[in-house]
Amino acid sequence: MDFTDTPAEAAFREQARDFIAANAPHYLAEHLAKSGFGHTNTGEHDALSEAKKWQRTKAQAGWACLQWPTEFGGRGASPIENVIWSQEEGLYSRLTGTFIIGQGMCAPTLMAFADPSHNTRLLPKLASGEEVWCQLFSEPHGGSDLAGLRTKAEKDGDEWLVNGQKIWTSGAQHSDYGLLITRTDATVAKHKGLTMFFLDMKSPGVRIVPIKQANGNSEFNEVYFENVRIPDDQRVGGVGEGWRVAITTLMNERMAIGGSIATGFPEILEWAQSAQLNGRPALEDPNVKSKLADWYVKAAGLKNNASRQITTLSKGGLPGPENSMGKLVAGNMMQDIAKFALDLQGLSGVLVDPSVAEGAARFQAMLLRSPAVRIEGGTDQILRNIIGERVLGLPEDMRADKGIAFSDIPTSAL
Repeated sequence: MDFTDTPAEAAFREQARDFIAANAPHYLAEHLAKSGFGHTNTGEHDALSEAKKWQRTKAQAGWACLQWPTEFGGRGASPIENVIWSQEEGLYSRLTGTFIIGQGMCAPTLMAFADPSHNTRLLPKLASGEEVWCQLFSEPHGGSDLAGLRTKAEKDGDEWLVNGQKIWTSGAQHSDYGLLITRTDATVAKHKGLTMFFLDMKSPGVRIVPIKQANGNSEFNEVYFENVRIPDDQRVGGVGEGWRVAITTLMNERMAIGGSIATGFPEILEWAQSAQLNGRPALEDPNVKSKLADWYVKAAGLKNNASRQITTLSKGGLPGPENSMGKLVAGNMMQDIAKFALDLQGLSGVLVDPSVAEGAARFQAMLLRSPAVRIEGGTDQILRNIIGERVLGLPEDMRADKGIAFSDIPTSAL
């Protein structure tokens, strides 16, 4: 494959470079370069404020959400132009994690299913960073079975009354709106009784409880709903069509995060070039060289798979189940690299202070965060089922509750 820029692409790249050189928050560059996995380092500056400031700067100049229509705050750019921008934004893209759920997952769903008047009002504020969105899907009782959710929405005139609980909601404590999937009919099969809404996170009855993680951060949250009222015109898609809407969101989710998950390969390659192992350069060790070669091949495969997805989009296609492969490989690869790096560090691998730990404690942070990567956005097992059934055409996994009314499933008590 030829990845050389066309003349038009080269001109676009030059424009992007000029804008970044003139407008990026260069005062954050040193801190961002030292960011540990799962944590955006902005030094003494507030990370959320800096993320919103950079997003606003991009939006005002037409560099935010490049592929979105201009009426929604985008640029109407091509997929390859979006890739070029991502390449040039470099370490400043670490400020955009706050918006990846809203811009990469919620927005495409809204564009496909929400009332146009809502999109015209909401999406420009999402593109500019003025408002943050979250995705209210997972529940304590459902595990990886999203269709087993129990959060109820009952019709009450022109409104819906919502009661229930969501968990592992990334960024809920910072969010202005959320995309919420609920159960509106328990008398039909579990996939058929769901309805999607968007919700103002400041609505009465919404309670957010951050979850303390092993790495010390609180990116995830529990969200409780007690008699929360949502107007019917905030429904996304038809009543009972929530699963179809959710699938659109999940496909975009796996594309958004599958292509952006850090594998740890650049970090361990850099570290191995300077590290000593038994008094000799780590790169001279046959085991290290073998591991690096294996990870290099996987990293190249991920890059080419992402290029194939970009080609599909550029031809007008939609994100497909193939996106599950990127997340599955990258998540496992990251955990393997972190474990191997800490094994090589020996007893010093227990140090977590970036100022004294080898490799600025990047691998320690990576190891503590990597289990969540293999769960969020679809567990390894779910992704393997998707790949097996929808990519390879293998027989479906056995599902004992298939076609049974949700209310008749013994474990489904609402």
